[in-house]
Amino acid sequence: MEIFGSSGVRGVVGEEMTPEFVTRVARAAGATFRADGERVVALGRDTRRTGPMLTDAAAAGLAAVGCDVRRLDVIPTPGLQAYCDAEAVPAMMVTASHNPPAYNGVKLVGADGCELSRAALERVEERLLAGHADTAASDDRVDWATVGEVERVDGARRRYVDELLRSVDRERIADADLTVALDPGHGAGALTSPDFFRRLGCRVVTVNAQPDGHFPGRDPEPVAANLPDLGALVRAAGADVGIAHDGDADRAVFFDETGSYLEGDATLAALAAANLEPGDATVSAVNVSQRLVDVAEECGADLKLTPIGSTHIVTRIRELRAEGRSVPVAGEGNGGVLFPPYRLTRDGAYTAARFLELLADRPASEVVEPHTGYENVRLNLHYDDVEERAAMLGAAEAHAADADAELNTIDGYRLDFGDAWVLARPSGTEPLVRVYAEAKSRDRAETLAGALEAAMLAARE
Repeated sequence: MEIFGSSGVRGVVGEEMTPEFVTRVARAAGATFRADGERVVALGRDTRRTGPMLTDAAAAGLAAVGCDVRRLDVIPTPGLQAYCDAEAVPAMMVTASHNPPAYNGVKLVGADGCELSRAALERVEERLLAGHADTAASDDRVDWATVGEVERVDGARRRYVDELLRSVDRERIADADLTVALDPGHGAGALTSPDFFRRLGCRVVTVNAQPDGHFPGRDPEPVAANLPDLGALVRAAGADVGIAHDGDADRAVFFDETGSYLEGDATLAALAAANLEPGDATVSAVNVSQRLVDVAEECGADLKLTPIGSTHIVTRIRELRAEGRSVPVAGEGNGGVLFPPYRLTRDGAYTAARFLELLADRPASEVVEPHTGYENVRLNLHYDDVEERAAMLGAAEAHAADADAELNTIDGYRLDFGDAWVLARPSGTEPLVRVYAEAKSRDRAETLAGALEAAMLAARE
């Protein structure tokens, strides 16, 4: 697909992401929904400053092709998905998730509350590209008497939290008497997660919990470098765990009771170990940690790999479940975890609650301890144009060809050395080539990442 990446379409507002572009996406999506018999479309956004402008554009585009629009305003992406599932309506979510404040984007959700499949997204994209000259798109417009109506919907966030409470072991968590330090990162989760964890019976202390599209306290991506305040809050409050979200709260990352950051791969492995049984399958992306590989083997479960991105993972889970396979847990080490028996979506609040259930027996540091022992390095290499991107990826391919390692090209170039691995792949949402490396020592991981980085930087010059 040319437009929809691994998790929707995103770009810098005023450059790639404009009201005009969002209107065209909305018309293409709305016309596709209408062709499938769906007339009503929900519309939500995260807290970004450009969200109101772009949701106005989206509402106009949807109404122009005859869709009735239900505007939910600011809501976590999984909250919008819960609404779609309950009301059996598709949706558009205006969000750039973890990207910097200047970005925004669009994610499409089906009437089952799940991200659209790759096949469905391709149908939308075909219509969008066909309408680029505004010819085919004009054919989708309706006359003045049948344009869609737009209404605001209240209470969707409250309904989402109520459903979360019904879906986890509320009594087990309450009995654990936990103190939770929470950092919603000024995003949509600031309007739902504090209430959710308090209603679970936790004492909640917060930082960066005011919705603010400038993201003054930290950038939206919940990585260790952006979360020093959360670690400090855990220590100051004597909290049992720290929890952080990204901008649209479909991810959760954790700190243990000492205020130490927990690698997302380790928490994913802990959640998988608690939920996988022999014969099950789990799904992750090509940058999967050896931690999850080990857990799958120990549990007698099959691990299936996909290209990076939730759309790919959701599509593969659908395929496995259609084959009759049980997939109790899946996801990536960035905090994006799915529990398909609950809903085939990433949900930061639900993931965090499932992690809290594990803390009823032992502290967070002990929960992840069996899954430690690996060091991870991640580098972001910027490029200015498609020529630089091609040169960098060509250098990565040449580097891979010369390496004494097993090569996987399902998404970029992953080199598996047995005791360590390294991966180079282009970002689906930013002008970056990302380099990931994992090994049992940091020196080994940094050496592998550095060699691949040097090869690509040389090609960029």
